[in-house]
Amino acid sequence: MSESEGAAGQKVSLHDVEAHVASLLRRRAARNLNVLEAEERRSLGQRMADGITKVAGSWRFITGFLAVLVVWMAVNAVAGMRHWDPYPFILLNLVLSCVAAIQAPIILMSQNREEARDRIRAEADYEVNLKAEVLLEHLTQEVETLKVMLGESQERPGR
Repeated sequence: MSESEGAAGQKVSLHDVEAHVASLLRRRAARNLNVLEAEERRSLGQRMADGITKVAGSWRFITGFLAVLVVWMAVNAVAGMRHWDPYPFILLNLVLSCVAAIQAPIILMSQNREEARDRIRAEADYEVNLKAEVLLEHLTQEVETLKVMLGESQERPGR
């Protein structure tokens, strides 16, 4: 029995592949992954990370944050006012650094969860494609068999 390298680097025997294909042929390969995602139990932290990522990655957030920065700098640059953060805007730099330090790992957590979902989608797509390929090969073989049978029946003069 031959063996080959699998996607994750483990040894996969031909028997394992044939067993997998046989199980695919017995069941429906396509499935609604949105149902799996809806049934997924997420912790409070995971829900918060997804929510923060959704907000922080929007144009509304970017334009709003840009407006806050412009107002901050304008108010602290205007003469005749008491400045809480004068020109080099050191406090603004500190605030921006803190926001970036907190926001980056939260976005990474959400991206890791999305990557796991994408991996599940890719595996489902692979199973659908594999089943379609096997069925297509089977149908091609049947068509070729029918062609041969038709050719043989046309060659026999008594029929």
